[in-house]
Amino acid sequence: MRFFASPALRTATIAASALLVLTACTPAVTIDVAADANNPACAPMMVALPDSLADAKRRTTSSQATAAWGEPAAVLLRCGVQVPGPTTDRCVTVNGVDWVIKEGEDTWTFTTYGRNPATEVILGDNKVPSDTVLTQISAAAAKIPATGGCVGLGDAATQK
Repeated sequence: MRFFASPALRTATIAASALLVLTACTPAVTIDVAADANNPACAPMMVALPDSLADAKRRTTSSQATAAWGEPAAVLLRCGVQVPGPTTDRCVTVNGVDWVIKEGEDTWTFTTYGRNPATEVILGDNKVPSDTVLTQISAAAAKIPATGGCVGLGDAATQK
């Protein structure tokens, strides 16, 4: 007795097989794990991250508490990085989340300030708009409760 699949079932099987092959061809983005990546506070943030950022799709990564968007990866995220101490680096607030900004030669690094564990976002220079990325990631970053925040020099002088 022979089994004949319907045309719809054959089409679905072929499509599923093609998707599996295509997904297997896209390698995971290799990202170094942060020292405190196993901190349970990272979990709520990681599940709240968006599937796309500024039209860049989220990709599979090699390490716990990491994420990447874009082909090639234009945005990298690591939860559990070292919590920044007091700094004179520029700090911005986006949707209630404070971010310390460090501009490198080819990248920009944004690290949450006043949250433990801290989250780091690295953007390739001129690949995606930083304001769009921070706006879209801040809701997820806010899942880690704030314990402090950025202050200006004038604010620091009045707190003594």
